[in-house]
Amino acid sequence: MPELPEVETIKNTLKRFVIDKTITDVSVFWPNIIKQPDDIDHFKHLLTEQSIRDIHRRGKFLLFELDDAVLVSHLRMEGKYSVHPSAEPLKKHTHVIFKFNNGEELRYNDVRKFGTMHLFKKGDERNNKPLNQLGPDPFDEAFTLDYFYQKLKKTDRVIKSVLLDQAVVAGLGNIYVDETLFKAHIHPLKKANKLKKREAKAIWEAAIHTLKEAVAQGGTTIRSYVNSQGDMGMFQQELFVYGHENEPCKTCGNPVVKMKVGGRGTHVCVSCQKMK
Repeated sequence: MPELPEVETIKNTLKRFVIDKTITDVSVFWPNIIKQPDDIDHFKHLLTEQSIRDIHRRGKFLLFELDDAVLVSHLRMEGKYSVHPSAEPLKKHTHVIFKFNNGEELRYNDVRKFGTMHLFKKGDERNNKPLNQLGPDPFDEAFTLDYFYQKLKKTDRVIKSVLLDQAVVAGLGNIYVDETLFKAHIHPLKKANKLKKREAKAIWEAAIHTLKEAVAQGGTTIRSYVNSQGDMGMFQQELFVYGHENEPCKTCGNPVVKMKVGGRGTHVCVSCQKMK
């Protein structure tokens, strides 16, 4: 699933191709992707003759700012956006097409069909689901150490599950949680409310630093993820534990272990991340 750095990269790439383009028509081939409004014809009507003025990111969500509306899009497991000439043949699993006045199209492709789109009147998007359920973005001023530590003290869940909770912090997913906990030397099964403030600070700093590094590298290419124009992110070359099961830890040389935490595959160096 694309996480914060991948979505940030997609946002920045798309802005080069679609800003100030006017939507003249919309085709929807898989209606279940459209969650708001529930009438597909109304969805198309609200987007027609609207121009894309900006693109923002909130956690793992893309926000397409139009003249009078905001389209909130979540890519889920394998959703992808790409821009094509209208005459170019459609790829399999293309489910939504936004046709522009210059003969180009923004196409949404999703093999698993898990992605979602919500369309709101501009200004209403952050007051409604799904955005109103998110915690602060790791790059937001609201994501302070005090905020984070207080959240940890209020739950006896294991730290990995807390970091994956989008209501606590928006944008972290499996890859970057594993990398964050490794860099902070914290075992993923440690109870959040048992962590000392210095340990919380180590996690907080590692999360921000890891995400900034990943954004700078264009995200991580794992299996089918590429950015919106087909380019691969390079942060996978910087990963310490994720995807390195049974390989020697880059820090201590002991093998990286893969386990299940909260139903998620989790990579850990049990020597560097001791359960104290």
